[in-house]
Amino acid sequence: MNTPNKTPGIALPALVALVISSAIGAGIFDLPTTFAKVATPGPVMVAWLITGLGILMLALSLKHLVLDKPELTGVADYARAGFGDFAGFLSGWGYWLSAWLGNVAFASIMMSAFGYFFPSLKSGNSISVIVFASIISWGLTLLVTRGVEAAAVINTVVTICKLIPLFAFAIVALVSFKAGIFTAHFWVNFSTNIHNQAIFTPATTAGIIAQIKGCILSMMWVFVGIEGAAMMAGRAQKKSDAGRATIIGLLSLLTLYVVISLLPYGYLTQNQLLKLHHPALVYLFKTLVGDLGGAFISIGLIISIMGSWLSWTMLPVEATSLMAKQKLLPQWFGKLNQANAPANSLWLTQILVQIFLISLIFTTEAYNFAYSLCTAAIVVCYVLVGAYELKLGLQQRRLRIIIPGLITCLFEITAIMLAGWQLLWLCTIAYLLGFILYIRAKKEHHQTIKHYEWFGMGLISIIAVFAIIALFTGSITI
Repeated sequence: MNTPNKTPGIALPALVALVISSAIGAGIFDLPTTFAKVATPGPVMVAWLITGLGILMLALSLKHLVLDKPELTGVADYARAGFGDFAGFLSGWGYWLSAWLGNVAFASIMMSAFGYFFPSLKSGNSISVIVFASIISWGLTLLVTRGVEAAAVINTVVTICKLIPLFAFAIVALVSFKAGIFTAHFWVNFSTNIHNQAIFTPATTAGIIAQIKGCILSMMWVFVGIEGAAMMAGRAQKKSDAGRATIIGLLSLLTLYVVISLLPYGYLTQNQLLKLHHPALVYLFKTLVGDLGGAFISIGLIISIMGSWLSWTMLPVEATSLMAKQKLLPQWFGKLNQANAPANSLWLTQILVQIFLISLIFTTEAYNFAYSLCTAAIVVCYVLVGAYELKLGLQQRRLRIIIPGLITCLFEITAIMLAGWQLLWLCTIAYLLGFILYIRAKKEHHQTIKHYEWFGMGLISIIAVFAIIALFTGSITI
């Protein structure tokens, strides 16, 4: 009797794991201190409500596009289908840039986790740190070159392992929760002076808005990766699973993030949270259950980042491979090896990651800069996803499609303008190399570059030149 062949591709559980693992990386482990610097519990809750709604609309847009446009794959393809090749390139290049910059952020914070056990690694920017992080990075790249589907299965196991310490922290923090501490300064304005002393003043509308604004960019960062299933839809057993995985992953992430970020406000005062070492969750759990607790969360953080790092080794090269198929990049980027992995793109991306890892030696703010730039770069992709969804809704005159697209656009644009428009300005510099490759791809396929595309490249290049000048003059600091 013949055994039926197993359907090739990535199954629903692995797609859900990819969404969760892509998003849960380093950010969640530092949320208590990140928010304590800028906000009290009330504004944090409002910020989560706003961010949750915005990201939900993005997830609904992705789900609809995966189902309604099964012939399209990935964020760049949605932008290209809606607004032409140049928009598709802007989206895909921004996604690729965001993805590997996220790996630099992972490398930086992972060393802090290892530093709990090996103090020589705690600085995050020593020679030994760079060597250690580089070995891990090259190892993950080698793993993915052996096959993307195999890496996705490993990622599922890693995702389960990374969630265990987070659930353990949530349970212990819930038992230790004190309502009186949580409500003591629920709405008041909060700031710090140069000595990191907490200053509380009566709540004002402007002050509450400022606190909400201070939370938005960090909240957007921890949701980067929500599109992971949509990016891998072409490798899924069923394309519809990619849409389902996106929604399941989002709801799981939102619940976990809210719990992890708010419970610490009911155990330590805001001033105490502010003074925790990085990563905050490690040392917070240490105060709850002792040294073993800190070690437990450190191991969880290492596993978490390893899983995210693996996901974000797959995703950027999937983006460039798809762009090559869509004739937005030279075919060299889409060349597959015997394991059906885009090897050329993998090795090129890894070389760029390596260069940035070496740059950690010269800065103490590598993690903050890398994750901020990563978040800003991916906003371009998310806005174009929302815009395409909005366009389809208007064409079909269907309100249930119009609303997610419109809210996605408004949320992403407003959030980045409020929280980090200068970061978006810096991202234009990275497009200069991309334009060279885009022009080469057009020539390779004997296609004519349209006038509006030349105009777009020229305008963005001018903006990039001004960004470079601003860096050298100190108008923008990194």
